[in-house]
Amino acid sequence: MVTMRQLQDLDLSSVDKAAEEWGRMMARLGAGQDRVDREMSAKLRQTWDGGAAEKALDRLDRLSQNFQYGYQESGYVRTLLNGCADELRVQQKNLKAALEEAESHKFTVDDTGKVTYPPIPEEEIPTQLGTPDDGPAWQHPTQVRAQDIADRIAKAVTKATEIDRRYATSLKQLTTDDGLKISAATWADVAKDRKAISKDTEAALDLASIPSGSTPAQNAAWWKGLSKEDQQQYLALHPERIGALDGLPSAVRDDANRVVLRTSRSELEMKIAELKKNEPKQEFYDDWWVVGSNTEHDKWQKELDELNGKLRGADAVQKRLDDAGTEGLPDAYLLGFDTNKLGHAVVANGNPDTADHTAVFVPGTGSNLAGANGDMKRMADLWQESSLKAPGQEVSTITWIGYDAPQSIVPEAMDKSYAFDGAPRLNGFLDGLQTAQGGPDASHTTVIGHSYGSTTVGAASMHGDLPADDIIAVGSPGMLVGEADQLDVGGEHVWAQTAPLSNDKVPLGGKIAGLGGFGPDHDPWDPPIVNVPSDEAFGANRMATDSVDHSGYWKEGSVSLENQAWVVTGNYDKVIDD
Repeated sequence: MVTMRQLQDLDLSSVDKAAEEWGRMMARLGAGQDRVDREMSAKLRQTWDGGAAEKALDRLDRLSQNFQYGYQESGYVRTLLNGCADELRVQQKNLKAALEEAESHKFTVDDTGKVTYPPIPEEEIPTQLGTPDDGPAWQHPTQVRAQDIADRIAKAVTKATEIDRRYATSLKQLTTDDGLKISAATWADVAKDRKAISKDTEAALDLASIPSGSTPAQNAAWWKGLSKEDQQQYLALHPERIGALDGLPSAVRDDANRVVLRTSRSELEMKIAELKKNEPKQEFYDDWWVVGSNTEHDKWQKELDELNGKLRGADAVQKRLDDAGTEGLPDAYLLGFDTNKLGHAVVANGNPDTADHTAVFVPGTGSNLAGANGDMKRMADLWQESSLKAPGQEVSTITWIGYDAPQSIVPEAMDKSYAFDGAPRLNGFLDGLQTAQGGPDASHTTVIGHSYGSTTVGAASMHGDLPADDIIAVGSPGMLVGEADQLDVGGEHVWAQTAPLSNDKVPLGGKIAGLGGFGPDHDPWDPPIVNVPSDEAFGANRMATDSVDHSGYWKEGSVSLENQAWVVTGNYDKVIDD
């Protein structure tokens, strides 16, 4: 219970100083993690291998996680201290205002908050207000004023007591085990802590001010307008929202999404463990008309497979982050991550904010978080090839698994809705890249769509909304338009790469499904055969390829990969035509 005198004499500057110290702790922990991840671990992987190296790297990973975990928990403490001080400061101000008013009227206030005042001569009582003989309903103005002051004092003390108890409860939630081992349960506890203290942190930090539905430029302006302290607090308290904001610096999104990755991965592990504990009995039946198993177990198995797939994808993303510096690869930046629906991940090789050349890869049918490893490998290989072709220049290649792609050829990949749903997200991401880079002229940007991914690129581009310089359509089933000139980068900057029909039948399938388009001069009496990028009539720059199937366009040392790298680096005259 907070007393009136405690609230009156409370030195909130000490709480402010404590919050500042926790902020300094966050800065030190963040710097420590950055040094471990981007300097120590990366250099060690480049120069040392073997059993001893693996143990050393494991220790460094544990140290990195300790720094990251400490940063998050410190952010919670700091935010709670700031929030508690801010709320108590309001009540202290209200109390002092009431006490000052009491003093101005020569009222006396004791330690319990009771207000007394000097007796008032009866002749001073205004007749229009009645007299004490009118009964208990009558009150002298001085009595009314005194009661009002007493009520305000009581309200301030009561509110202060409630604030004190609430924040004390929240702070008690922030406990951790001794030792250096950060487990899945520890990261799950981070998310649990955030939820447990959400009411208080939202009071201390304006959650409503985080942009929602705003343009990347508006997002960037909001972030830039925050103090460094507020930026730290938003990163600690709402990493999932900060990491998803297009337009913010890549390093900021990376910091936020690495936390999202850790906590999401731990939640997946715990869901899988819980699911395995409750496996329904598998019963098979063999009637003369049907053979099968019980539906309940089938549902259980499907859910388990989906969770394991997402965990596999999360592990692949984490491994790419950990592999910075190995095999000549640059730092990786995690620009997006979640496990919603099919799961999503956006991973950049190199910092796109400072890149001279940026390539964004949009995968197609079957792409999801579970299969992220293969898509990231393609962009790692393209980064290697492009960097060789642009000496002295920075290159960034990005795997954008940022939409829910169709998961089957029939019927899903025959449906245009997946492309139209994904198009605004792709445009928002590309617009955010340009914003963070400093404008459309800051980096030469190429968007690469593979298979149905090119259909999504077409949907994003056909209305003049695609912030890019070049488009490469690889094994495309169609881009929803009939001619390259109908895409907003202009026909001379549209490139097509497709293996012969015997190796890649997807373009033919796209024609049948109607994912292409008619040219502007199409006669309605002509056969309803749509154009796809590999058709000469489409008007794209057709590049040579040596892919032997629909997936081999990124084979190391291939003509296919080399041609893409020439386009990505703007060396159009080096491209080998088909």
